[in-house]
Amino acid sequence: MAKKFSTRQEDYSQWYNDIVKHAELAENSSVRGSMVIKPYGYALWENMQKELDRMFKETGHENAYFPLFIPKSFFSKEASHVEGFAKECAVVTHYRLKNDENGAIVVDPDAKLEEELIVRPTSETIIWDTYKRWVQSYRDLPILINQWANVVRWEMRTRLFLRTAEFLWQEGHTAHATEREAIAEAQQMLEVYADFAENYMAIPVLKGTKSPNERFAGALDTYCIEAMMQDGKALQAGTSHFLGQNFAKAFDVKYLSKENTLEYVWATSWGVSTRLIGAIIMGHSDDNGLVLPPKLAPIQVVIVPIYRSEEQLDAISEKVKEITKQLRAKGIRVKYDDRDTQKPGFKFAEYEYKGVPVRFGIGPRDLENGTIEVARRDTFTKEMMPMEAIEDKIVLLLDEIQQNLYDRALAFREKNSRKVDTWEEFKVEIEKGGFLYAHWDGSSETEQKIKDETKATIRAIPLDAPYEEGKCIFTGNPSTKRVVFARAY
Repeated sequence: MAKKFSTRQEDYSQWYNDIVKHAELAENSSVRGSMVIKPYGYALWENMQKELDRMFKETGHENAYFPLFIPKSFFSKEASHVEGFAKECAVVTHYRLKNDENGAIVVDPDAKLEEELIVRPTSETIIWDTYKRWVQSYRDLPILINQWANVVRWEMRTRLFLRTAEFLWQEGHTAHATEREAIAEAQQMLEVYADFAENYMAIPVLKGTKSPNERFAGALDTYCIEAMMQDGKALQAGTSHFLGQNFAKAFDVKYLSKENTLEYVWATSWGVSTRLIGAIIMGHSDDNGLVLPPKLAPIQVVIVPIYRSEEQLDAISEKVKEITKQLRAKGIRVKYDDRDTQKPGFKFAEYEYKGVPVRFGIGPRDLENGTIEVARRDTFTKEMMPMEAIEDKIVLLLDEIQQNLYDRALAFREKNSRKVDTWEEFKVEIEKGGFLYAHWDGSSETEQKIKDETKATIRAIPLDAPYEEGKCIFTGNPSTKRVVFARAY
């Protein structure tokens, strides 16, 4: 761990890549634009998945699974949807390989599919084709389904976790009898995402709706949570879409109402992905490596023995068994690293770089005194604690670290959020990064011109934005509220 890594100031992009690689979260694969998620990174994803899955089920949703392959004809049924994803789709055209006359493996030209299959970039089309068979009456509604899956979007520029050709995610797809129910569902799931981001990831988020230019393809409204990374860029951390009746009409999904009339159902979809791991890295980590929120960290406490003889190690290990049992009884994820291939200093540096929230150091003198050296990853502070009832103290300490990470991220966001009122001011301030609260005239044309000139987009129209008369920073046309502009990942 003696290698010198890039700092955030020197090269933010390289700093991020160094953490992903050397904290052993993921690496590039042999398939261009795709990644291998390593055990430590996958354990982090599993913890995120577990909490989100619980939250989904507590709000009445069930898990199901739908096909990876989608007939190409399905995409043509919803014009705006296919337009939004057409350039990112991977297409399967043949179903067999063969050896040519030279013994090389080639695609068998006689095995061409009658209809090409799309590798799912998202599942609205295949799911709504399925819902047509599931829905006949109002008694069949609502349908509240979530899917944990992989999707493929053929990205040209990729970055581990943030943007890869294949990634893991969850996608919720619900069907409702009324517009009101569907909107309430989309809003509810936005709140679930915000709760998860703030209370588990320890990242404050802005809740809002997307502008038409940034809206999900095929949606009438997209609700979003936006987070600020430490370089001042925004990261979309979750979206929930009110789809209206677009997909129901495209796939002819109707139900017989209580009034005995045939009605199209109303739809939502919502999703978050492994890009949230990127958000955690960029939201909390420092120049010493990864920093993880305790609620999601694969290892919450690591115990490192400090000894000179096998006899000392045996005595420490015996005590650690007892401590480990006490910690695990409190639900704490703990690891005892008694490897004899590395010295304690190496282990300290390794777990610091991997973002483990709390580290114990225990030596022979600690056994005599009944104490443990406890080090915090977030503040680098150390203190000696009594071994007695150590598990209760660590439960409180982990909560304290979790809150501290959130408070730090919130303070950073507040420091880098500001109002701007003129175009000249906007062009200067956007170079500094952060969230700019500015008036906008509501037109897609204006938004596109601002993006073309500054690379900034409207990240959110805040749900809690107060009424405020003003003038669009670009056109001078009237506006009634400020929206949030930023450069984004």
